[in-house]
Amino acid sequence: MSTPELGLPMVVPAAGLPARVRIHEVGARDGLQNEKATVPTEIKAEFIHRLAAAGLTTIEATSFVHPKWVPQLADAEQLFPMLGDLDGVRLPVLVPNGRGLDRALALGARRVAVFASATESFAKANLNRTVDEALAVFDPVVARAKADRMHVRGYLSMCFGDPWEGPVPIHQVVRVSKALMDMGCDELSLGDTIGVATPAHVQDLLAELNEEGVPTSAIGVHFHDTYGQALANTLAALQHGVSTVDASAGGLGGCPFARSATGNLATEDLVWMLRGLGIETGVDLGLLTATSAWMATRLGRPSPSRTVRALSHEDRAQDQQEQ
Repeated sequence: MSTPELGLPMVVPAAGLPARVRIHEVGARDGLQNEKATVPTEIKAEFIHRLAAAGLTTIEATSFVHPKWVPQLADAEQLFPMLGDLDGVRLPVLVPNGRGLDRALALGARRVAVFASATESFAKANLNRTVDEALAVFDPVVARAKADRMHVRGYLSMCFGDPWEGPVPIHQVVRVSKALMDMGCDELSLGDTIGVATPAHVQDLLAELNEEGVPTSAIGVHFHDTYGQALANTLAALQHGVSTVDASAGGLGGCPFARSATGNLATEDLVWMLRGLGIETGVDLGLLTATSAWMATRLGRPSPSRTVRALSHEDRAQDQQEQ
């Protein structure tokens, strides 16, 4: 147990948790993709540089989807080259098909992600295909990427609930998860797209995936905070041994294809909890909070992150005392 610094939690380690967690930062891609007003490419590049300066080592940069589907990310070809000076930072990008992979390869990307759905309704809404049709599209994409020695992440949406179909059976999620891993994905990200998961549900899904041969070491979790459960669900995943957690700086994001999908788990809220548990992340919470506050001003609204709001309030109070 250690005494807290100003604006930081007391460290009280808990048994049975990972010693270190790798945060897969999605703010620059998933966080911004649903913004209606176009964010200038230069602002996106500075955002990513600031996130890297705060200690984040995996920052999802952009997506090579057709601009018609996600106009906010139409500048992928302009943005990615602006990040070439970020040595040692992983910069994964989303690729929906072979054409997207071609575009990513042309710019020198070495880490890509494909995105599938555990439900037919969302596969139709998001990909305009059935689940199996989408998997058939991804199979050659993953094969080509692996042949080029790229790292491939498989995103799986609607792992816990679907706005059209309701609760999603665990066996249904496991089937698509195994299909992604069998085609060669290095890592699987389990998405609670509409934020309806609860801790026991998370642990049951993880246990079933293990039983079916998907190791915990290959699993990341991606929670949304629609019902305030994202941190509780993250802790449940940590207790199972998961050590990769997706989060979005400032709690930015949602999903343009599912109206009930609200913001992602805020990276600051995650770092606050992990720091209190004595789990290393390599992230400077002060720099990260300042980055999210900076981006919030660029977007013209307060950050949804509770930690950003709390620490910003503390900073203002301290400034007033010093004046």
